[in-house]
Amino acid sequence: MRQLFLIALLSCQPAFASSPTLELPIRCTPGLDCFIQNYFDHDPGHGWVDYACGHLSYDGHTGTDFRLSGMEAMHQRVSVVAAANGVVVGLRDGEPDVSVMLRPGKPNYSKHAAGNAVRINHGDGWETQYSHMLQGSVVVHVGQQVRAGDQLGMVGLSGNTAFPHLEFTVKHNYQSVDPFAPSGNSTCAAGADSLWKPKALDALGYIPTGILLSGWTTEAPDWNKPRIGEYAALGTNAAALVFWVEVFGVQTGDRQIFEMFDPQGERLLTNETTIPGNKSVWLGYAGKPRPPRGWAVGAYRAEYRLERKGVPVVTTVRHLEIH
Repeated sequence: MRQLFLIALLSCQPAFASSPTLELPIRCTPGLDCFIQNYFDHDPGHGWVDYACGHLSYDGHTGTDFRLSGMEAMHQRVSVVAAANGVVVGLRDGEPDVSVMLRPGKPNYSKHAAGNAVRINHGDGWETQYSHMLQGSVVVHVGQQVRAGDQLGMVGLSGNTAFPHLEFTVKHNYQSVDPFAPSGNSTCAAGADSLWKPKALDALGYIPTGILLSGWTTEAPDWNKPRIGEYAALGTNAAALVFWVEVFGVQTGDRQIFEMFDPQGERLLTNETTIPGNKSVWLGYAGKPRPPRGWAVGAYRAEYRLERKGVPVVTTVRHLEIH
């Protein structure tokens, strides 16, 4: 079993004429059933900024994270494919698909941080890597020639990660490159030297904020349960009705508003909160304790709205039927 040689270097390496042109490395529709949660970090200091001058990254991140909404989406098996022609030069498979947030202690990922992964050489010093794939899904072998679009495996939850996603990384002469802005000069838009093919770049339009998941529960949610699936069914004796959302790309000063309505359309609650800082992912929730006579039978409705400078950015509505 080959071990991947991973180098985590932040680079402003410029693109060359011989650089590969990239197709989407994942079989999903960005903005619909997958999202880019973290981009390459262009801030040389301790902060982070993505190529679009936004905050969808974290300090020192050198990849592009294509995230699925949750575990259900992962179990539907989303394909990871080669972004360009090349030769497989490294791979790993056999790592379990378990969130680091569910593992006891502090696992050592010094050698296996990428989980199940494939590395492809494209010539002239260019390589791409496809990390955190599903255990047992890798279908290529070292030395195999692949073409753009050939399947490599499936999106998973292996290695040092807390959510199902593909981390796609590009290197030139062992130095990390942002495929959106390979020159390293952030202009708040994809550079003219972008490595993506025009069709791929068009599909990868920058989405600064979006809703990943939402649902109902009977208690204050933790980070793990929403990613595993819905909470238990809620009935008339539920201790509380709590509505939760997981949002990517919240910014300092954003206002989130929760509203909840009973089957007669009467307002049960309104809850407003100011987001304290820039977060690539934010878990928000609001709820109401059970009334003395229990919950009335019927359809409940919850609404969520995130506002930025007074303008709605994202909204969602979910219904709950109590029998």
